[in-house]
Amino acid sequence: MTEKSGSICILGGGFGGLYTALRLSELYREQEQKPDIVLVDKSDRFVFLPLLYELLTGEMQTWEIAPPFEEILQNTGVRFCQSAVSGINVEQKLVYLQDGPEISYDRLVLGLGGETPLDMVPGATSYAYPFRSIADAYGIEERLRILEDAKTEKIRVAIVGAGYSGVELACKLADRLGDKGRIRLIELSDQILSTSLEFNRKAATKALDERKVFIDLETKVESITQDSISLEYKQQVDTIPVDLVLWTVGTKVTPVVENLPLKKNERGQIVTRATLQVHDYDEVYALGDLADFQDEEGKKIPATAQAAFQQADFTAWNIWASLNNRPLLPFRYQALGEIMSLGKDNATLTSLGIKMEGTLGYVARRLIYLYRLPTLEHQLKVGFNWLSRPVVDFLK
Repeated sequence: MTEKSGSICILGGGFGGLYTALRLSELYREQEQKPDIVLVDKSDRFVFLPLLYELLTGEMQTWEIAPPFEEILQNTGVRFCQSAVSGINVEQKLVYLQDGPEISYDRLVLGLGGETPLDMVPGATSYAYPFRSIADAYGIEERLRILEDAKTEKIRVAIVGAGYSGVELACKLADRLGDKGRIRLIELSDQILSTSLEFNRKAATKALDERKVFIDLETKVESITQDSISLEYKQQVDTIPVDLVLWTVGTKVTPVVENLPLKKNERGQIVTRATLQVHDYDEVYALGDLADFQDEEGKKIPATAQAAFQQADFTAWNIWASLNNRPLLPFRYQALGEIMSLGKDNATLTSLGIKMEGTLGYVARRLIYLYRLPTLEHQLKVGFNWLSRPVVDFLK
């Protein structure tokens, strides 16, 4: 018998959660009987993370990359509930909130993302800044302004991790601080961007070199204090003065996910089936950073925004299909390429045989991300602002 109603609870308003909600609203648009769909997130805003770097350089404004959920979900039929999740009972199909009544569900989507593990070395929790949210960006901005206002000769910044986030941060901050900045990029492995394409690695190396960013490879962080960082290289530890430490290494699941009685891998991520359903609980779906998913060939899917976009489409379809007696689809990941910002007006793009860098890559990156913004209305508002800003700046 086909189910025509039910309740769908989506936890987490990141790429996986929000885009699942938006896709579900489209699938149910023409259907008379619709389920109750609720999206829960502790923040009041969605954050388009690939553009978060632009806040630090003033290239973009908060409203452009972080529109309120209430605005995004207008006229979609999806309810938004701002609250932190305090617990989940998968046996009774209940979600407990810190600020609000419990939510019962027929289908549950786990898209709570991850957290930056600052407890990996002594002092990091107290003195290092993560870079994962609007609040993180605001905290870093406040610290930078204090340092800039102090009128010191140099502003010394250490960035832990030379993956995508670390490299992009290094280039953006080097452009912001100019000659006053002294940027150090610290990486445990023997190269930057170890999982990236060679084209991107070469472009990034060039961009970092042009901006005089120091790169410490095969270097381990021993400890962090208020004004120093201790680094181990070839069994020798050096302590270096520093004004700001940014931590971009690692991801861990939230305590709520840790406590769930679900099959997990050694990192605490929830293991899913090909349909993105959780083992032993067909009504529960997991995607994004908290999910351990492998395709039909056993290849692990990267924890990227691109993967979360695609997982959201399949998750929404499979929820709709399960409630309407339709076949579920196994997730198939399509690697569409890489995009990376390398400072102001500079980016790389590698996709479908196309390789770009510099200003052309920057323009292509902007257009692709504009298309990926959550709603057409927001795309139009942001696009118009981008087109009009040079004219406004010229008239000032």
